[in-house]
Amino acid sequence: MQYEPHLSRAELIELATIRYFGSVDRKDMEAVLDCFHDGALLCVQTEFTRHAGKAAIRKMFEGFMGAYASIVHKDFVCTVDEKNGRITASFEAVLTGDDGSVTRLFNTNFWRIRDGKFQEVYVYFSGANVLV
Repeated sequence: MQYEPHLSRAELIELATIRYFGSVDRKDMEAVLDCFHDGALLCVQTEFTRHAGKAAIRKMFEGFMGAYASIVHKDFVCTVDEKNGRITASFEAVLTGDDGSVTRLFNTNFWRIRDGKFQEVYVYFSGANVLV
């Protein structure tokens, strides 16, 4: 089945880097969840973990956002398949704990978009899985 394009290249990049990661960094749970379809799937491929549906994704993000005083995603390099509603981003995640400790990860995410929202997200971590 061919993807019916609803988002331009610029809009796909904005969805992934500004709307999604910007909301994660602000710890704005509702804005993060608004990026996902109700039945979305988020898989951490490097740990073989799956979070299916918004309730499971919310629970995962509650743990992640609660574990760090500061979350910053930056230095995005995106590859976009506008025709098929796909985007990939490689980036650095800088996570600062309440004790001031800093974790740096160099990750890659793959998204499949349907009707302007994430249907599937695949995450590859350079280090330990922080999305548990």
